[in-house]
Amino acid sequence: MAADRKLPKAPIVAALMSQATAWLRCSSLFLSPPATRSLSGRRRRSPFAYPVTTGLFPSLFLTRRTKFSLAISRTHCSLSSSSASVTFGREATAEFYLYNTLTKRKELFRPRVEGKVGMYVCGVTAYDLSHIGHARAYVSFDVLYRFLKHLRYEVLYVRNFTDVDDKIIARANELGEDPLILSSRFCDEFHSDMVHLNCLLPTVEPCVSTHMNQIIDMIKKILDNGFAYRIDDDVYFSVDKFPLYGQLSGRRLEDNRAGERSSKAGEPFWESPWGRGRPGWHIECSAMSAAYLGYSFDIHGGGMDLVFPHHENEIAQSCAACKGSSISYWVHNGFVNVESEKMSKSLGNFITIRQVIDLYHPMALRLFLIGTHYRSPINYSSTQLEVASDRLYYIYQTMCDCEKTLIQNEIENLKGSVPADIEGYLSKFRVDFEQSLADDLHTSVALASFSEPLKIVNDLLHTRKGKKQQMRIDSLRILEKEIKDGLAILGLKPSSFTEALVQLREKALRRAGIKEEQVLQRMEERSSARNAKQYEKSDEIRKELASVGITLMDGPDGTTWRPGLPLHVQEKLAPAA
Repeated sequence: MAADRKLPKAPIVAALMSQATAWLRCSSLFLSPPATRSLSGRRRRSPFAYPVTTGLFPSLFLTRRTKFSLAISRTHCSLSSSSASVTFGREATAEFYLYNTLTKRKELFRPRVEGKVGMYVCGVTAYDLSHIGHARAYVSFDVLYRFLKHLRYEVLYVRNFTDVDDKIIARANELGEDPLILSSRFCDEFHSDMVHLNCLLPTVEPCVSTHMNQIIDMIKKILDNGFAYRIDDDVYFSVDKFPLYGQLSGRRLEDNRAGERSSKAGEPFWESPWGRGRPGWHIECSAMSAAYLGYSFDIHGGGMDLVFPHHENEIAQSCAACKGSSISYWVHNGFVNVESEKMSKSLGNFITIRQVIDLYHPMALRLFLIGTHYRSPINYSSTQLEVASDRLYYIYQTMCDCEKTLIQNEIENLKGSVPADIEGYLSKFRVDFEQSLADDLHTSVALASFSEPLKIVNDLLHTRKGKKQQMRIDSLRILEKEIKDGLAILGLKPSSFTEALVQLREKALRRAGIKEEQVLQRMEERSSARNAKQYEKSDEIRKELASVGITLMDGPDGTTWRPGLPLHVQEKLAPAA
């Protein structure tokens, strides 16, 4: 997603833009460059203008002074077909409600076509490594994607790449690199980050550079329908033609200003009916969503910062190209703050996904992100990452211990049933988990519902009473399955719990600035001190390790270590006296 896009500045055409006129000076659909030279400086045919075979839906295009279009007509939410019902485990429990930014309320989810969902989410502008704001957005929509699939919908999930943009060109010029090669490289880096965060691949990932035909076609339709105009070789959108513009964001027409993207000599360009140029940012998503989902589909998502102007403009453009254009649900995730301050490069608190997962397990970052409702702002801090990492270790250790016990007892004859109290706990877990996600994806409540089944698993595994429980192995099997299914829906189930635990330990050692050999050496010194009844020294060693997040565990088979909350984090979290 283009999480940090701001309204671009644009030149004002004085003759059309006085306050007394009815024109709002909106978005340019196409902007032509002042020169016809290629990136290398030689005259040649644009290497970017090649045929596209994936649907021919209209799009908007920008040229030399590209302004973006900001017009809108009411999106007609024709809600037909049956509503979604949650079927987790064996029971149907709750209907699925999703908050709609357009109507400002939660609505019962009703897909346009029964059993099928079309979803478009705005992707990244590929000029740099992705940051935790991107992680927040794509993890949120990954949970939505997984939940829809869990509800047995056939989901066509489209997420684009903006690989043609001023920021890409500026970065490429800095590095002396071709803009499309640079953007392709950062698209690959983005994919790597998403794999680490366990985000499923979308069904389709279109790029702007390969969809110029669709973009140009959409601009033609907008012009033909009378919602755009030309000045020289540039194409602009007429915002005043849409009196309902602003219904998504609540912005008034008089609050708007024109935006610009310049196409300078030596920059990429494409051939168009209006000359050589490149598209505006907003038209890209209108064209690509229409190409794969049509002009009317179920869900359009992105960060809250995209509500205006990007999504407001998308509605205007799509409606101008096709009068019946309609999107049923506009879904937006909240912002990310860093240590209670808005994340930005100017404040020096801009954090990439790579920086986080260098010290923390990627699934700990995912757990942290879904620990807050997707529409609420989230405050990133090392303290919260430590808490998430500690909780993740507990979950994975419990599941790993459970797997080992079940493997050891796999030849045991199972009765196919569990005690009534276990079944009662399982039923409550299913209901709590399902209803929380069905209520506008309340992932924090869904996470809390794991507490009781995890506690029961640990009791059955480790306590004297639990080990004597009737149908113990039967209970562990069904508990393991239900917990794993829930973790999978949230995207928290790793390929191997054992491997994930090893990785969590490695990350903890890195944060502590210590090697495992040193930890083992200190454990031996502590054991010797205890044998010599030097308990004060023994306690000092334990505290020393605990201060950096290494917790020693004494048991009947000796002492082991596991990652834990560093003492300074524990003190910060402790309630005030």
